[in-house]
Amino acid sequence: MINKLAASELVLNDDGSVYHLNLLPEDIADKVLLVGDPDRVPKVSKFFDTIEIKKNKREFYTHTGTLRGERITVMSTGIGTENIDIVMNELDALVNIDLKEKKFKKDHKALQLFRMGTCGSVNPDIEVNNMLVTQNVVGLDGLMHFYQDYQFENEFSKNFLEKFPYERIKPMLYFADWAEELSALYSDAKYKGNTATFPGFYAPQGRQLRLKALDDQFLETLNDLGVSNFEMETSAIYGLSKLLGHKAITVNCVIANRRRGEFASDHHASEKMMIEWVLDRVIQ
Repeated sequence: MINKLAASELVLNDDGSVYHLNLLPEDIADKVLLVGDPDRVPKVSKFFDTIEIKKNKREFYTHTGTLRGERITVMSTGIGTENIDIVMNELDALVNIDLKEKKFKKDHKALQLFRMGTCGSVNPDIEVNNMLVTQNVVGLDGLMHFYQDYQFENEFSKNFLEKFPYERIKPMLYFADWAEELSALYSDAKYKGNTATFPGFYAPQGRQLRLKALDDQFLETLNDLGVSNFEMETSAIYGLSKLLGHKAITVNCVIANRRRGEFASDHHASEKMMIEWVLDRVIQ
């Protein structure tokens, strides 16, 4: 057990806040809404009854306030699992490390983390402008292989690994699932699915501009393996939550069906619908 963390390991700003998020422990609530786009943070917090904290650094914007008498935080993560690695570790540090002493706290605190995002579907039967909650997730980015002691296996992961045909990508795969105790909040979502988290927007998602993707049937193959949708953050949120002892769940509004070539006619309206839908359920 580490007695005291070195300054190079737990990097703090001059005011004692964590380095990237620019936050102090008192700046966050126990319930944290995670969104990708910094511009989405005020779109969420405008529904709060009060806002007490507004802080930002780089792409990480945080608003904390109250909604229906309960304290709540909304935070932007930016795009990708590499950003989630920063967000998850620094959120955990805020509640489970004494930042002044740079020592681990004896009593562990578990945050409730609710990702709100948009996604594309690889299942031709999934209709756009509906909510999809991620039960299982496969990460194709390799992040969790950098952490000791991460192990996860269930029926979805075993079947996926057994049939996944891309040997070059296979060593990067890892899996996780939702915090089941939070799933009841989203029990009325139209879809519950298995999500693929990709490390990029173009070739990893089957898009080809001047560069060719590995396989132009990649999305169809994922659907055949039980994947319903894809995005760029959930695998890291779920995997790191399991290692750090937090509770996490993702709901995405489906704004595109790649198999049918459909895109939501007004994705801003879709975004607003998702925000209101989530807030109605996270704090009742």
